[in-house]
Amino acid sequence: MSTIQFIATSDDILIQKLENSLIPKLTEKLSAQFQPIQPTEYLTRSEVCKLLKIDLSSLHRWRKEGKIPSFGISNRVYFKRSDIDAVINQNKLS
Repeated sequence: MSTIQFIATSDDILIQKLENSLIPKLTEKLSAQFQPIQPTEYLTRSEVCKLLKIDLSSLHRWRKEGKIPSFGISNRVYFKRSDIDAVINQNKLS
């Protein structure tokens, strides 16, 4: 860690020291804390079947058994991509 002496320091040197030490560290900490939020990706039944390489009847059974969470609006069924990934990761074999 470096120290800055304010006695007999010109404005230009002080600004340069701040730019070289404080601003990069502050920028790094702020960028780590404020990551943009990724939008939720919703998949249809056919997209999930293609992703998992399964039949629609298997997906329907897994949904009814509660193995894969789903969301519905009217007669449409949607799945969150993050939920599908989580189910796959939870069922890791080794």
